[in-house]
Amino acid sequence: MKHAAIQYFPLLVVALLWEAAPRLGLVSSYILPPLSIVIQSWVNLVSDGEIIWNGLASLTRAGVGLGLSILLGGTLGILMAWLRPLNAVIGPLVQIFYPVPKSALIPVTAIWLGFGDASKILLVFMGCLLPVMIGAFNGARSSDSALIWSARSMGASKLGVLFDVVAPSAFPELLNGIRTALALSFVLLVAGELISAKDGLGYLIGLYGSAGANDAMYAVILTVASLGFAFDRVYQAFTRRVLIWRD
Repeated sequence: MKHAAIQYFPLLVVALLWEAAPRLGLVSSYILPPLSIVIQSWVNLVSDGEIIWNGLASLTRAGVGLGLSILLGGTLGILMAWLRPLNAVIGPLVQIFYPVPKSALIPVTAIWLGFGDASKILLVFMGCLLPVMIGAFNGARSSDSALIWSARSMGASKLGVLFDVVAPSAFPELLNGIRTALALSFVLLVAGELISAKDGLGYLIGLYGSAGANDAMYAVILTVASLGFAFDRVYQAFTRRVLIWRD
């Protein structure tokens, strides 16, 4: 409890400053409504069901896109580390496209698939694919050579070594790549919905912002931040449980 209090104390300070600054006239209440008013607006959005249904739409898109990127990116990353010809073909493509800002994919996916769910899923998939792939690749490349030689000396096939030695060795770095992709999925999804969507949390942010309903806009932004924080904490707990064998 003491550790948690110290860890989250800065959030309490920010909340108090947020409430006090507009109340004391340090900041315009139109630009930054008091936190209590934002919370009240959030309660109204929840009671109306608007933020719930749009949130479910956003989480579904992010979940499908991230799940596909994990399946394909994890598999390709491990195979690239195991098969040199595959790495020779795909490696240069990864090096070219990794520095490209992922937000640049928003108009591309909108042109390809329109403003529906498919374009947002493709956006999250394309943006999250490379971090997952690189994490799996680095993990597989760091496999202990002694373990590989031992497995081969005991008669294990190449496929057996891949599944029993290389893939487990890649798991820790793969999980780190997935954590990066998890955070990136929220960024890409909200940005994509803000520009080209008819529903979702990003759409609500743009809708309320353009209408001047800043309290509702901040309420949706806080919802996105809270969801991202909660999913990251749950994922860290999951990672610790899965990697407990390393301790």
